[in-house]
Amino acid sequence: MPHFQNDLQVPFQDDPKRFIADFYTSFTEEILHSGDDPGAIVDRFHEPGFVQVADGNVIDREKLTAHLRPVRKNVLASRMEVHDALVDGDLLAARYTLHVTGRKGDTVSDVHFFGRFAPDGRMREAHVLSRTRRVDAADPADAATVDGG
Repeated sequence: MPHFQNDLQVPFQDDPKRFIADFYTSFTEEILHSGDDPGAIVDRFHEPGFVQVADGNVIDREKLTAHLRPVRKNVLASRMEVHDALVDGDLLAARYTLHVTGRKGDTVSDVHFFGRFAPDGRMREAHVLSRTRRVDAADPADAATVDGG
C-alpha cells in the first residue's frame, strides 16, 4: 500500500500508470478536438498558480496556453506509452514515451515526469525531462506512430 503524507488521498493511489496516461490523453484530446478555449482547458486540468519546468523552461498558465494554440493547429494525434509510475504522497513519478503525429512529421519523445497533483486530480506542479528522437519505421515501438496508430 502506498504511503500518503498527512493521509492525503490522491486520485492515482491505486493505479498511477493509468492515472498519468488518462490525464495526458484527456488533456490532449480536449486540446485537439474540442472547440473550447485553451485557457479554459488548462484550468480544468491544472490548479491556479501551477508551474511546470520542462527541460529547463519554466511554464506557467499563460505560457502553456500560448503553447497550446500552435499544438492545436499542428498536432494530428498523440499516444502515450507509460513504462513506469511510482507514488509518494501527492508526488507521481513516471517514465513514458510520447508518440506524436504532426502535420510536419512524426516525433517520439522519451519523458521522465515528476509531478504533484491535488486530490481533485488537477496538476499542481511538474518537472519534466525529455529527449525527442526521430521516428524509426523499422522499430516496432515507433511503427505504430508511423502507421498512425
